[in-house]
Amino acid sequence: MNTNDSPSSLFHHPVSGEFDGVNPSISDSSTYSFPNAEAMEDVFQHEVEGRYLYSRLWSPSNRNLARTLSAMEGTEAALVTASGMAAITCTLLQLCGEGDEIVASRTIYGGTYAFLDNMAPRFGIQVRFVDINNLDEVDRAMTYATRVVYTESLSNPLLNVADIPALSRLAHGYGAKLLVDNTFSPLIFSPARLGADVVIYSLTKYINGASDCVAGAVCASKSMIASMTDCTRGTSMLLGPVLDSLRSASIRKNMYTLPLRMKQHSVNANFLARCISETGIHVHYPGLVYHPQHDLFASLANPGFGFGGMLVLDVETSARANALMEEMQRAEVGLLAVSLGYVRTLFSAPGHSTSSEIPEEDQQEMGLSEGMVRISAGIEPDIEDLWQRMRGCLARVGAISTLTPDSSK
Repeated sequence: MNTNDSPSSLFHHPVSGEFDGVNPSISDSSTYSFPNAEAMEDVFQHEVEGRYLYSRLWSPSNRNLARTLSAMEGTEAALVTASGMAAITCTLLQLCGEGDEIVASRTIYGGTYAFLDNMAPRFGIQVRFVDINNLDEVDRAMTYATRVVYTESLSNPLLNVADIPALSRLAHGYGAKLLVDNTFSPLIFSPARLGADVVIYSLTKYINGASDCVAGAVCASKSMIASMTDCTRGTSMLLGPVLDSLRSASIRKNMYTLPLRMKQHSVNANFLARCISETGIHVHYPGLVYHPQHDLFASLANPGFGFGGMLVLDVETSARANALMEEMQRAEVGLLAVSLGYVRTLFSAPGHSTSSEIPEEDQQEMGLSEGMVRISAGIEPDIEDLWQRMRGCLARVGAISTLTPDSSK
């Protein structure tokens, strides 16, 4: 980890285009030529700076995006993939095999949960799900066969905050690596600086910010990334989750606005969380002082980026949650859609969408109720107007009284 880097260091890695363009040139090739056979043999044997073999392994555009991500995260290296799930699964399969164990947070993205619960055992990997905020429970689940402790820095969808430094110490005590999915909180948290060995992203969300592509990333040590891209043993090379160069270049350009976007997402989410909470509806948002990890969040976060753009409210029943989301879409509060990090506000019912892969009994155990609505606050400039429209929707579906005071005043 390069401890001299800061989250804003993504601005300090300029790459000129072929004709001195302010943006790097896009490499639109699947394969690359060599001056002689010996040079080709060298690249097959090991990585050669400035040389490319085949875009399933590396392309200049993907290399540029990877270097920008590693600079932002303060890791030695990074790898980009065709989806966030590709980043997750390739990393776990690189680190774990038959007879190995994974200790994972119970409150994680449904797709990740499904892979760990249903797919990992096919490879002989044992997975134990735990309350990641209960360090004693995590410790009890660990053995010296544990290779990975897996968590999200800010959990999907309940927004629980992981104590990354404490989990790092615990994992390393057993010789395991700590993997942290930081999709919900880029720039807000820097997991590698807090002790994580690997930081994973779905670039689809905040980092790209335009909801126009699917991509993922793994930020880690040079040796870890080299193992994943090894021509004969690397999961990224052999499973082939290659990111298209055009999309890679687009994501890299979008990253320059990431600091501004993350600040505005946080401002808007904090405003909505306060207003909704003051109506009496329970809201999960780490910026609220009653959130159980409010102080932990503040102690781990990089200053200036707020408490994130995600919030979850509970209107008690599935019928009311569905009615509320449909009403909010009609009132142009935002869009009824999965995913997050878009410029407009998005909302979905996590139990029936992004967490639907998690069995119902496990959803109940993790505290996911049928009446929950997950909101990804956009970067709309007039958040007070958006709140007034949302407040009207809450009243029309019976979630609040029409006499509820206007919390924005």
